Amino acid sequence: MFSPPQIRELRKKQDVLEFLGQVLVQGENKVLEVPLHVIHLDQDDPRKCTARKLHSMGLVQIHDSSFASPRRGFLLDPQTDVVFGPEDRALAKMGGSLVALDCSWKQIDLSLLEIKGRTKLQSRKLPKLLPANSVSWGKIGRLSSAEALAASLSILGFEEQAMKVLEKFQFGEEFLNLNKEPLLAYSQAGSREEMEIIESQFFDV
Repeated sequence: MFSPPQIRELRKKQDVLEFLGQVLVQGENKVLEVPLHVIHLDQDDPRKCTARKLHSMGLVQIHDSSFASPRRGFLLDPQTDVVFGPEDRALAKMGGSLVALDCSWKQIDLSLLEIKGRTKLQSRKLPKLLPANSVSWGKIGRLSSAEALAASLSILGFEEQAMKVLEKFQFGEEFLNLNKEPLLAYSQAGSREEMEIIESQFFDV
């Protein structure tokens, strides 16, 4: 059993090794793919858990505690006021991680409060999108972990990795079809302010 200081030290080493393994040196240092992580709280039906499926295919790392999550990157947080924007692409391209919280929507307030008190990840929310998963189909913004990670990757400029995440699910193609135009517009925005304008054009916000 590791003590909290030992866990923090192991996490630092994990972040460094992960970053070095992701970097491609060609003039400028840029990662091939964004490191994907999920803090999993086991609050939903495991048979419908998209994070577990992604983990079984080696596409994400799963943690049952925020103490083991990366130290540098973004936490997907639907409660924050800060939307993903082009300003975030630099950190993503330099190895910043993307971390989703897999929990019940009914318990998300308490879960986020606990997680944010333990991590220094930068909170970001996605602009409005339509989910295609069977649990929340058509409920604006209530994306599965897979949909949220893929949408974030697309906005940050990692379209191929986003496709790799979605192709593992029956709803993946439908999610892309439902959100084709807004996702393209979001990915081409020049600022957070422009993101919000685009969002209002596609959704009544």
